[in-house]
Parts: sequence; C-alpha cells; structure tokens
Amino acid sequence: MSGADSPEILAAYDAVRSDKDETNWLLISYVGETGNKLVLSKTGTGGLAELAGELDDGQVQYAYVRVEYANDAESKRIKFVLIVWIGRNTKIMRKARVSIEAGAVKKVLSHYSVQVDADDKRDLDTDEIVAKLRKAGGADYNGGRG
Repeated sequence: MSGADSPEILAAYDAVRSDKDETNWLLISYVGETGNKLVLSKTGTGGLAELAGELDDGQVQYAYVRVEYANDAESKRIKFVLIVWIGRNTKIMRKARVSIEAGAVKKVLSHYSVQVDADDKRDLDTDEIVAKLRKAGGADYNGGRG
C-alpha cells in the first residue's frame, strides 16, 4: 500500500475541496528515495505560486490545487488541478515508476478538471493553468484569452 489514502492525505484533500477552509493546495511526497510509501508533506493557502516554491527538483511529487478564476464580472469558477511533478534531478528508476504509482494517487485525489505533468516550475504559471481549465471546461467568455 502506498499510503496515498492515509488519514492525513484524505483530510488535506477534503480541506482543499472545502469552501469553508482556506487551504488551497496539498503536496504529497515519497518517504524515501526507494519504495512507494507516500506522505502528506505540506499544505498551504497561497495557491500555485506558493506550491511551486515547495517542489523539489530531485523528487517525484503529487499536488492537488484549488484554482479560482473569473469568466466575467458576474461569475467565479472553482476548479481543481492534479499536478504530477517529476523534478529534473529525479533518479531514473523513480521516474520510470511514475506511470504505475500515480494511479494510487489519482484514486484518492479523484476530482480534478485537468492534470498537469510538470518538470519545470514555469509549467505552473497561473495564467497558463487557468487557460487549460477554461479549455477543458467548455465555455470561454474571454475568446481564448487568459
């Protein structure tokens, strides 16, 4: 068992999804350099920018983020993003197992609009993620402009 369904991870997931909690992201990391044991490493309230600062270039990590954006002056949308982070300095065997081990994480963090696979913190630009969410959501009241 990977630990993706641990009480700590499930509680953080519920917090990110809750309209009544300020927590808007969680980060899951591996316990060690080998093995598939996962733990909740951090949560935060500072959105994508704060989360990006916590990612480790030598690890595979999984993040779940609440993103709020406006389509127009009258509407606000809330969507969720799953991020599979594969740091550029991650060991090759850990990288090779991501496709298998990510499945356990996706079963737990199951409600998301888009998945972003990233190896560079620039891949987590808020405007680009919002553009992906708009595209995935269908209606785009900005004519394709972020």
